[in-house]
Amino acid sequence: MYEIDFQKPIHVHFIGIGGISMSGLAVILLKEGFTVSGSDNKESELTEELRARGATVFIGQRTDNITSDIDLVVYSAAIRRDNPEFGACVESNLPMLSRAELLGQMMRNYGCPIAISGTHGKTTTSTMAGEILMANDTDPTLSIGGMVRSIGGNIRIGSSNYFLTEACEYTNSFLSFFPRYGVIMNIEADHLDFFKDLDDIRNSFHKFALLLPADGALIINGEIENLAEITADVKSPVITFGINKNCDYYATDITYNASGCPAYKMHAPDGSVSDVTLGVVGKHNVYNSLAALTLSDVLGFDREKSLKSLTGCVGADRRFQIKGHLGDITVVDDYAHHPTEIAATLAASANYPHKETWCVFQPHTYSRTKALLEDFAEALKAADHVVLADIYAARETDTLGISSKNLQEEIIKRGGDCHYFHTFSEIEIFLLQSCNPGDLLITMGAGDVYRVGEELLGN
Repeated sequence: MYEIDFQKPIHVHFIGIGGISMSGLAVILLKEGFTVSGSDNKESELTEELRARGATVFIGQRTDNITSDIDLVVYSAAIRRDNPEFGACVESNLPMLSRAELLGQMMRNYGCPIAISGTHGKTTTSTMAGEILMANDTDPTLSIGGMVRSIGGNIRIGSSNYFLTEACEYTNSFLSFFPRYGVIMNIEADHLDFFKDLDDIRNSFHKFALLLPADGALIINGEIENLAEITADVKSPVITFGINKNCDYYATDITYNASGCPAYKMHAPDGSVSDVTLGVVGKHNVYNSLAALTLSDVLGFDREKSLKSLTGCVGADRRFQIKGHLGDITVVDDYAHHPTEIAATLAASANYPHKETWCVFQPHTYSRTKALLEDFAEALKAADHVVLADIYAARETDTLGISSKNLQEEIIKRGGDCHYFHTFSEIEIFLLQSCNPGDLLITMGAGDVYRVGEELLGN
C-alpha cells in the first residue's frame, strides 16, 4: 500500500470529492499544504467550499481529469471499477488509496485518535463528542459525517493531538483505521449489499474492537446482544454504557421537556450521579450522549464542562432538524434511512407537540429496501400518514425488482395510511391539500427528500 509522507506534500486527486467524508479529508490535506484536485457528479455547497479553499474541482468524471502531475488518487466506496477516472488511474499505474486507507494513515499522525462506530448514531455521537472536546479546550481536529453548525461545516482543523472521526463499517472501511479510543454504538443488519448477514456484520465490529491498543479503550453499548462475542480478546479496557443498570455508565429517571428533548441522571462507576439535559430530541439521544460522556470520563475531562456542552448541542443537520413552519404546520427533516432509525425518529416525534404526523419517506438503495422491507413497513406505520417517494438508488441500479409500491402494500397490509407518488412535485401538491394546522411534517431519508420540505417552505 502507498504510504503518504505528510511532511512532503504532493498532488492528491479525489474521485468523489463532494462526499461528506471525502471533502473533509481534502480540507485537511489542503491545510497541510497538499495540492488537491477532485471530481464529482454535481455541484454542492461542499464543492464550492473546496474551491474557495484552493482545490480544483471538476464536475463530471472523465479520463482527462487524470492529469500527469497527479501523485496519488483517493476514491470513495461509492466509486465503481468501471468509473472512467478509476480506469484511467489503473491504466496509468497511479498509486491509489481508498478513502478509508487515507483516513487511517491520517489517524497515525495524532496521539489521540478517536473513532465513533455503530449502525446508527455515529454522526450525532461524533457531534456530541466533538462539542465535549472543544469545551475542554483540546483544540481537536474533527471529521463529522454531517454539517454541524457550531463548527461551520463537517470538518474542524485543530492543532492538538486529538483527532475524532466517524468509523463506518460499510466495505469494512473502519478496519483500515488506527484508533486509540473506539466507540461502538450498536450493531444491526445493514449494508446487506456488502455483508452476507448479521453474523458477518458482528464479525466486522469484533475486528474493529481488536484494533484498539492496550493503552486505549473500547466504549460500547452494553445492551448489544451477545456482547462477549464482540469484546472477546480485546486488548484495551472495555467500558459499557446503556439504560441497563448492569452497564458501567447508565441512565435513569428519563424525562422529556415540551419540545421532546430528554433529561436524565447518569450513574458512573465511581458512584457519582450527574444530571444530564440535552438540546436534541428522542430517547435514542440518551444513548448517544451516554457514549460521549463516557468518552469524556475516559479521557479525564472536566465533567461539568462536558455536561454543559451537551445542553447547548443541537446536533448535526438532518437529525430531527426543524426547517421551518408552513403556517401552523411544523416541517422537520431527518436522515433516518434504516428501520431502527425511523422508529427512533417517530418515537421522538411523539414527544414533540403536534396533532398528526406526516412522514415523507424516500427509501435508500434497492438492496436495503428489499432486505428490510417488512421492518420498514413496521417502523413507518407508527406515523399517522406515510407518503412514499421513489427509491433513491445511490450507488446501485435496479436489478432486484423492488419499488416503493411494494413498501406501500406492506404498510397498508399492517393497517397504515400510505400514499405513493413518483415525483416530488406530486408529493408537495398532495401535502398542501392534506396537512392541517398543528400537524408535524417530517421528510425522512438519506437521499434528497429534504428538497420536498424546502420547496414547501420556499427555501
